[in-house]
Amino acid sequence: MTERSFQEYYPPELSYCYGCGRLNPQGHHLKSYWEGEVSVARFTPEPYHTAVPGFVNGGVLASLVDCHGTGTAAAAAYRSEQRSMDSLPTHRFVTASLRVDYLKPTPIGVELRLEGRVRAISGRKVILDIALSAGGQVTVKGEVTAVEIPPGMWEAARAALASGPG
Repeated sequence: MTERSFQEYYPPELSYCYGCGRLNPQGHHLKSYWEGEVSVARFTPEPYHTAVPGFVNGGVLASLVDCHGTGTAAAAAYRSEQRSMDSLPTHRFVTASLRVDYLKPTPIGVELRLEGRVRAISGRKVILDIALSAGGQVTVKGEVTAVEIPPGMWEAARAALASGPG
């Protein structure tokens, strides 16, 4: 894929997230893209993502839903303003609410596909529906309410980065 993922537009001080931060060496490095009106990310879980042998840990699945949701919220905010993700002012979102429904066990060793759909955009808030599938079967459904990062959080992230990202 030649286009940049939503997460690749994040400024450095907001690129350390465990789920989607490109600068976190231990993270998932989730990357989300538009496919028409649907946002899509793919992730292949490793054996260390195990809950019960052969199946993915629920917390890992929740973090994928979470990070795909906040990335999609940022992209949707830009899209609603009809501007590119590298334009100013910068939009970046965090999770205000996360609901995850586990429909069936999610196997390890299979590429997972996350699909996000924007349900509503209102001011600084975006509500999204996320479906996670393995082998074409939806195993997890999530709802993410994302809110734009307040200025104080940006400043705190910059200060923390100045003293080390951890």
